Amino acid sequence: MTRPGTAGRSLLLQLGLLALIAAALWLLAATAAGHMRERGIHSGFDFLLQSAGFWISEGVPAFDPAESYLKAFGVGLANTLRVALPATLAALAIGFLVGLGRIAHNPLLRACCTAYVETLRNIPLLLQLLAWYFVLTAVLPPAAQAIELLPHVYLGKNGLALPWPGSDGLELPERGSFSISGGAQLSPEYLALLIGLASYTASYVAESVRAGVQAVSAGQTQAAAALGLRRGQILRHITLPQALPAIVPPLANHALNLVKNSSLAVAIGYPDLVSIANTTLNQTGRAVECIAIVVAVYVTICALGIGLAHLLEHRFGHWQHA
Repeated sequence: MTRPGTAGRSLLLQLGLLALIAAALWLLAATAAGHMRERGIHSGFDFLLQSAGFWISEGVPAFDPAESYLKAFGVGLANTLRVALPATLAALAIGFLVGLGRIAHNPLLRACCTAYVETLRNIPLLLQLLAWYFVLTAVLPPAAQAIELLPHVYLGKNGLALPWPGSDGLELPERGSFSISGGAQLSPEYLALLIGLASYTASYVAESVRAGVQAVSAGQTQAAAALGLRRGQILRHITLPQALPAIVPPLANHALNLVKNSSLAVAIGYPDLVSIANTTLNQTGRAVECIAIVVAVYVTICALGIGLAHLLEHRFGHWQHA
């Protein structure tokens, strides 16, 4: 039971800490601005409304050089989310399957899953991204001989072309002599980043899933087996509901790391937020402002991710005790 006055003192301490942090940040910003003025360096965020003057190779929405730096940052953020969100979903799906394969009774399946985890998590992500980019741009055939994976789905040096809804209905890609027209086009830079992030993060997700499942008492599964439940039923009704509360926190960390690792996109030429910030910094010289924007965006994304993880932990905790 909380003693009278304890809650008030705790609130005052928290307010005092917040005030101290705000004062430190203000002092840091004022000192930096003063030193920049002494050196004749113009500072401020007024450049965001100026014309950017550079192209962005891909993005939704499309970007014109006459548009502002502010929109360029928006396209960079959209490109970051465009690759981070599907990569997170793919990493979770692959990681769950590989994690369960790590504890399978079949020795061949268990060995394959172990080799996947030990290989991918011990190779630096940057090297994996460069390797995937090399495979997609140097090994695959040109557009004229692109591989038809499914009807009207082509994979080649130019990336992946697939059907997509258009103004006149579903647009189907058509393979030409030099290029593929129509439908949606996913560039090799996007595909390399998506595959690299998903496969690398899945190796860590698999270990978290394996550890969570093995943390469930063996007596639980033995009791379920004694009642006649099959392995799939035991996993679905007994093991996973008890393992999920322990698995969710590390999975949230892996997802946040994936979002931050997407900043390596600049190494293979994908125009994500960091790549746009680098170009803007070089053109305007506003280093502090560009870095501050990137930091603020990543902190905001991670804060939202942490909030979502706490909601999931709360939900699964209720599920476990139901």
